[in-house]
Amino acid sequence: MKILVTGGAGFIGSAVVRQGIGAGHEVVNLDALTYAACLENVASVADAPGYAFEQVDIRDRAALDGVFAKHAPDAVMHLAAESHVDRSIDGPGDFIETNITGTYNMLEAARTYWMAQDKPESFRFHHISTDEVFGSLGATGQFTEETPYDPRSPYSASKAASDHLVRAWYHTYGLPVVLSNCSNNYGPYHFPEKLIPVVILNALAGKALPIYGDGSNVRDWLYVEDHADALLTVLQNAPLGGSYNIGGENERSNLELVQTLCGILDAKRPKESGSYADQITFVRDRPGHDARYAIDPTRIANELGWRPSVTVEEGLEKTVQWYLDNEAWWRPLQNRDGVGKRLGGKS
Repeated sequence: MKILVTGGAGFIGSAVVRQGIGAGHEVVNLDALTYAACLENVASVADAPGYAFEQVDIRDRAALDGVFAKHAPDAVMHLAAESHVDRSIDGPGDFIETNITGTYNMLEAARTYWMAQDKPESFRFHHISTDEVFGSLGATGQFTEETPYDPRSPYSASKAASDHLVRAWYHTYGLPVVLSNCSNNYGPYHFPEKLIPVVILNALAGKALPIYGDGSNVRDWLYVEDHADALLTVLQNAPLGGSYNIGGENERSNLELVQTLCGILDAKRPKESGSYADQITFVRDRPGHDARYAIDPTRIANELGWRPSVTVEEGLEKTVQWYLDNEAWWRPLQNRDGVGKRLGGKS
């Protein structure tokens, strides 16, 4: 297939681009190259004969129409989004414009193109979203595909709105869509404002390892390479209108996660004295911080035969080693706006 990937220079998008090219697909990487994007993420495939790059903002409808006309994709994987909860608290406007209006533009550009091609049955618009649209769980239970939406942050509310738009374009216009909602991703090329890279890089720099509140908030962690594999599986095999929750089957509290990272670093790059865990510092909690996320992956396992390939311990060890080996990638990113600063303090 020829796949148009939006946000392909970002964290998850670049993993999709790399795997797509590796699987023999042609890939058009569309990215505005905002602060969290990095073309180094796709440098390993940039010279592949099936790869093309277009620097386009999904808020620019005319430019999107031009990309569809130029490249004539067989499918769209829509990952472009503002994604950092803390930034959405400080500046929700960008999230509304990109995640809602941008998704509307993508849907309309795709629909116009699809209709002009005489509505091919093989075309797919795959919208990639988050489990945060479902809100917060208590101590038990899991999100299923039927869980009611209950977003709690500007970020999750904007993603919930985009999900609703995609389903509306399917029911109203017949646009052939599939959807997926994932748990927290981690792994190589993770932009250094999120928890896991922050902990790794702060630990190496001898800085405090900040944990919101008491560290009891629980997340289901999904290795990004596993997620990319799942997304390509959904794109190729999901029924029209189908929706799949993609989880890592690896729940950990934030405190447990950070302690695990410290243990891996202790083994791989020991300090002169003590443990990296000595640097753990509890800080003021995030406003509206969801207590727990957990995904029930039964549908994607039963219907599409997909399961994650690594445990969180295996994935974290791979991730730590990648950051130890790739300082030339992450060091320049630490100078970008907001990185290393406490964000999301507004309430």
